[in-house]
Amino acid sequence: MRIVFMGTPDFAAASLKALIETQHQIVGVVTQPDKPKGRGKQVQPPPVKVLALENSLPVYQPVSIKTDEFLEQLKLLQPQCIVVVAYGKILPREILHLPPLGCVNVHASLLPYYRGAAPIHWAVINGEKETGVTTMYMDEGMDTGDMILKGTIPIGPDDTVGMIHDRLAAQGAKLLVETLGLMGQGKAPRQSQNHTSATYAPMLRKEHEPIDWQGQAKDIHNHVRGMDPWPGAFTTWEGQVLKIWKTGVPAPLMLSACPGTVLELQTGGILVQTGYGQILIKELQLQGSKRMEASRFLRGKQITPGTVLGQ
Repeated sequence: MRIVFMGTPDFAAASLKALIETQHQIVGVVTQPDKPKGRGKQVQPPPVKVLALENSLPVYQPVSIKTDEFLEQLKLLQPQCIVVVAYGKILPREILHLPPLGCVNVHASLLPYYRGAAPIHWAVINGEKETGVTTMYMDEGMDTGDMILKGTIPIGPDDTVGMIHDRLAAQGAKLLVETLGLMGQGKAPRQSQNHTSATYAPMLRKEHEPIDWQGQAKDIHNHVRGMDPWPGAFTTWEGQVLKIWKTGVPAPLMLSACPGTVLELQTGGILVQTGYGQILIKELQLQGSKRMEASRFLRGKQITPGTVLGQ
């Protein structure tokens, strides 16, 4: 099958790698333009571009995919199918209707749940016990197309977004290869979504990052692991940003301290009161410093019981 692949981050690179190892003909790889990253703001290529060039695949990095020029480039490639995995832009109607077998997307949720830009983050933040990947035929809506295949994975109580991301990337790659195989045989299933059951996973914004100590301990724990490794949940201490990377939820003690109050400094971390129950901070990062275990942090910083975080 002649395929144009559209994708950008590591999640998409896993699917491209799997396609490269098949008999399909990848006639073009479309990815986002190189962008400055990191503290030095050095311009870096997307992971998909790096992988494509390593395998001598033609790469296209249009600033806009809505131009006549780009559409003509796509037509010249004569794709039978366009595969889209975390590309980062909405495809216009002209591209959606270009390949005879349609455009196929790998979405990191069990549709119709968690449509949108950040499905992995929100599944963890909301304390879901499972999530998965769905392959689907794309239409003009946001993750509203007919579903082809699904795969499910469990979410453990301490799993982070980073852990789930890697598992879903591998599962999505496997599911994509299976999907294209069925399409090539004319045997791919097609199931419409139940749109009334749809939920949404919007892009994370700055206001999603701060920890609300008024919340329940279990919800704060889910929030922390749902922000790891990016962008990081945070609170404040002595006017500085304090990112919280790893927490635990001990059996609740009936205490009346103000939410955010440091209760005890333990061997395993810093015990903090929440709106309901307590949370144990195990790993953290003070502004301008490195991520470290709480025990190491306490050796160098004078944080004491009675301190209120987030003020």
